[in-house]
Amino acid sequence: MNSRDSGGRLETFFNGKGFYIVLFLCAAVIGASAWMMAAGERAMEKSEIGVMKQDEGERVETVVIPPLEESAAVEVTIPAEEIPEELPAAEPAEPAWSESETAPAVYVWPLAGEIARSYSTEALGYDPTMRDWRIHPGLDIAAALGSPVIAAHEGMVSRVWDDDFYGTVVCVDHGDGIATLYANLAASPAVQVGDWVEPGSVIGAVGTSALCEVGQPAHLHFAVTVNGMNADPREFLPA
Repeated sequence: MNSRDSGGRLETFFNGKGFYIVLFLCAAVIGASAWMMAAGERAMEKSEIGVMKQDEGERVETVVIPPLEESAAVEVTIPAEEIPEELPAAEPAEPAWSESETAPAVYVWPLAGEIARSYSTEALGYDPTMRDWRIHPGLDIAAALGSPVIAAHEGMVSRVWDDDFYGTVVCVDHGDGIATLYANLAASPAVQVGDWVEPGSVIGAVGTSALCEVGQPAHLHFAVTVNGMNADPREFLPA
């Protein structure tokens, strides 16, 4: 078959039904290609939707935390000889005085006798000399004229004077702002300013020099001051 005959037949084929057959095949190929592309896109969309649904769904993840490693135990060994079987008993403190003795008194009574008039700075008491009701900033201790008066506590004589109302007065400074006063003494007391006295040291004698108390029997007017303020002498004297 020569080329001229082949060309004639092809021309006859395309001029007849062959043209439509070729056109159909081309359309089929294009359609198949379009279908395959669409199917691939749908498969991709499905896979993406599946991933999205998995992402949108709630996920519960379990995290396993490994246990902490136990630290190695440190063993401390104490020698047996260093552990006492029994603690030694504490030795009782020795008292400053023997059991047969009583505790030493800080203050002593300046005079032995009955209380003729008590200390009172709040309630008023009757004054037999002034014949009225007034406070009384001390203790009146009854005693015979000339009875010795002693220091109630150790200290230094800070003042000796004649008071217009309480007569001859001796003041002893005991430190810490505390002072004792001995009034209605006889003239010429046994001490002077600057003398150091101990409890029991004689400082004078009972007299009648206090004009404000001459209406009472012979007595010692004994007072205590703390930082210049009157205090109850019974709070310092032994019971």
